[in-house]
Amino acid sequence: MPTLSPHPVPGRRLPRALRDFLHTASAGGIVLLVGAALAMFWANSPWKESYEAFWHTELSVELGPLRLTEDLRHWVNDGLMALFFFVIGLEIKRELVHGELRSPRTAALPALAALGGMIVPALLYLSVNAGRPGASGWGIPMATDIAFAVGVVALLGSRVPPSLKLFLLTLAIVDDIGAIIVIAGFYSSGLDLVALAAAAALLAAIVVLQRTDVVWMPIYVALGVGVWLATLVSGVHATIAGVALGLLTPARPLAPAAVAREWAEDLADDASPAELAVMTRVARASVSVAERLEHQLHPLTSFVVIPIFAVANAGVPLSADALAVPGAAAVALGVTVGLVGGKIIGITAFSWLTVRLGLGRLPDGVRWRQIVGIAGLAGIGFTVSLFIADLAFDDHALAAAAKVGILAASALAAIVGSVVLSRTGRVAG
Repeated sequence: MPTLSPHPVPGRRLPRALRDFLHTASAGGIVLLVGAALAMFWANSPWKESYEAFWHTELSVELGPLRLTEDLRHWVNDGLMALFFFVIGLEIKRELVHGELRSPRTAALPALAALGGMIVPALLYLSVNAGRPGASGWGIPMATDIAFAVGVVALLGSRVPPSLKLFLLTLAIVDDIGAIIVIAGFYSSGLDLVALAAAAALLAAIVVLQRTDVVWMPIYVALGVGVWLATLVSGVHATIAGVALGLLTPARPLAPAAVAREWAEDLADDASPAELAVMTRVARASVSVAERLEHQLHPLTSFVVIPIFAVANAGVPLSADALAVPGAAAVALGVTVGLVGGKIIGITAFSWLTVRLGLGRLPDGVRWRQIVGIAGLAGIGFTVSLFIADLAFDDHALAAAAKVGILAASALAAIVGSVVLSRTGRVAG
């Protein structure tokens, strides 16, 4: 019977938190695909008129003198997606405190690769659309959909080593940071400075409560809802509130894990209810609030929020004249070229420059062909790309053309990336 080495080989396994995240993301990618397929079927079926009619149904919420009225699609995009971006904020915070982004040297390669994967797609898009009606959509091909990309990686199995999965995850998180900056800086308009100041004041109140060790969750939920409302009114897209709240969530445990283990070891078999209650509190304190919330909310956003978003936004009528509107064909082409060609060129080129200049190095056991394959998968820009498309265009026809490009590019990117990684896996084997 073979013996197990007491010293694990570096790069052979991922940390448990990351394995759980990747498992949820890959399964969520499948549900997301089902939601997108449902939206496409509905929008092109004999009942297609009901698709837009349903998502344009207005829903009002009243709280005292406050009345908020939005159609269902905006409730999904401004409300439910704020929860999705809150989880992104938690992921970013975790990576900054405990993960790859904690060390500048380790983070340099995926971070700079992500930068290339944002700049080059935007430039390629503008090379097609500069001076045209669709020029404002340059942010659409900058995004990477981590759920879909990780789902494809899961299907490839052992052909993708753990270190390459970690590279993709870190790249996607930096990509998310870039998307957040783009949304906040370029796709928000008509700023209300009073509402923005109110949101900032509420965020400051959250920081003060954390510094004074207040742990009563309802007050944080109430303040978080207030931040979301103030941000929505301010003109900055409401999802930015979710990111800000995620970044403010404590990512360090209140009690070391060793303390919880000592309590558990000393606890008698016939412990009283009071002792068990204290043990429960100590165990909870040994896990950070950020990690606990991410563990609870990530399945909700992956299996509920994002599929609903896909159903609400991926329904694009496919007809012969879908791209006949002036500028529509250029938008679809720019998105496709940006996501597929731009991601591969940008990520690969910036990775090569980073290694060449000595700013970073390739992950253990990873070759350049695999970087090209992962760059191809990064061209799957579904969720955030669809989100930016609705922000970029007031013209529904241009937004629809962008969504056609996103769907086509994401499918092509998945095929290209999978083929490259599969061939690399066979050669490596």
